[in-house]
Amino acid sequence: MDKFRTPTTKEKALALNLDDSIYGAFSEIGAGQEVAANFFKSGAASGTVASSTSAYDMKISDSLYGETKRYVSEERLKVMLNTEYNHVVAKLPHRVANTRFFAFADTIETINYHRTNQGHGWIGLKFQLMPGGSVNEVILHVKMHDTVALMQQRAIGRIGVNLVYGCYHYFQNPEKLVNSLLDSIGRERIEIDMLRFNGADFEYIDNRLMALMLVRNGLTEATVFEPNGEVHQPSDTLYKKNVLVLRGRFRPVTHVNLDMFKKGLEQFKRDEDVDPDRIECLFELTLKDLKSDGAINPKDFLDRVDTLGALGHRVLISNYVKHYKLVQYLSKLTKGRKVGVIMGLDNLKIIFDEGYYTNLSGGILEAFGLGFGNNIKLLVYPFLGRESGRMLQSHDLTIPDNLKGLYSYLIDNKKLEDIEDADRSIMHIFSDDVIRMLKNGEDGWEAMVPDVVANKIKEQGLFVTKPKSLSV
Repeated sequence: MDKFRTPTTKEKALALNLDDSIYGAFSEIGAGQEVAANFFKSGAASGTVASSTSAYDMKISDSLYGETKRYVSEERLKVMLNTEYNHVVAKLPHRVANTRFFAFADTIETINYHRTNQGHGWIGLKFQLMPGGSVNEVILHVKMHDTVALMQQRAIGRIGVNLVYGCYHYFQNPEKLVNSLLDSIGRERIEIDMLRFNGADFEYIDNRLMALMLVRNGLTEATVFEPNGEVHQPSDTLYKKNVLVLRGRFRPVTHVNLDMFKKGLEQFKRDEDVDPDRIECLFELTLKDLKSDGAINPKDFLDRVDTLGALGHRVLISNYVKHYKLVQYLSKLTKGRKVGVIMGLDNLKIIFDEGYYTNLSGGILEAFGLGFGNNIKLLVYPFLGRESGRMLQSHDLTIPDNLKGLYSYLIDNKKLEDIEDADRSIMHIFSDDVIRMLKNGEDGWEAMVPDVVANKIKEQGLFVTKPKSLSV
């Protein structure tokens, strides 16, 4: 095999089949047995496949893996992986000394006949890198964009082979492993919006950097992780919830950011279409806001999310520079529940800039239809005019005459509201001043950020100390 050429699906499966040390089980639900089929069709499958299971009937599935209400879920996938891995190891004690055991599983919902659903699923591998060694796990969630079920099945077959091959051949290069998952498929066909590495052999991997990599490398447009750094699948977190998102750079998060969030949340809860008990909040970082001099600094990214995590906030990483794309994305996940977006006055000004929508044939009207046709509310934080000393709100924007009707539409339909009771005393705070003072060793920056953030910056040398080795 040419080492400079990407191997085909068949070549990958055959290479694994010919490796006598790799042996394990396959369990697939919902998309045929396309992954196992690739190993059988490539030849020498007896060298790799200990068993292949496809429990399509719910009762059969329950008899193997226990009863569940959600068959296409991470929880189900984990049970499948654990059951199959433990079974193959227990039944083959004579192979323990020379075998790197694995269990592959997937549980998939392909597109239905009427094309009324989104094809998606969970895929995972539980495996050893050395005989008798520690057991690792890689889990990912995919969304499938092919419009024919058979094509989705074939795509799953390929991504499954790519996962097994990548885990055994690229485990020392996580970026190569991640990018190889869509070999022979094409990024327009499958989206990977959640990826998690676990196990002693992957302790060096920060899954937050993997989440960033998915977005940066175009495998998905957005992904989410919790304050503790655990990566989650976005729709699991946001499904049928009211979502409130604060867009910003958070370098670092300041008193102004928290006042925007606190006052915006209080106002959002009062909306008649919002269930206060079903609100999920996100602090969003876009790739554009993460870039400095055209590149993303992984440590700078982790410094930002470490401070947000210390405050208990969930982070959304996205490639949605334009407002309407973010709204479209969130509205699909929430299934029409109200979405709130907190932004500053400068960002609202951009929304009314017609030059911002040259990519749309319908221009600003199309953007407004996409961004405000959904159940959306913009919550706009005021700005303190330095010369006038007056709090400037949305009605103080200079809006072209031909767009004033659009502004009135937003106001009249309660899709845009100014945030009330903003804290005037902190309006002088800018995150760039915090960074400048930090780098210059100046005192006083601590007063601009929450105490928890100030302590974390000092203890860990955030935003100043360079890492010894860190890549994404």
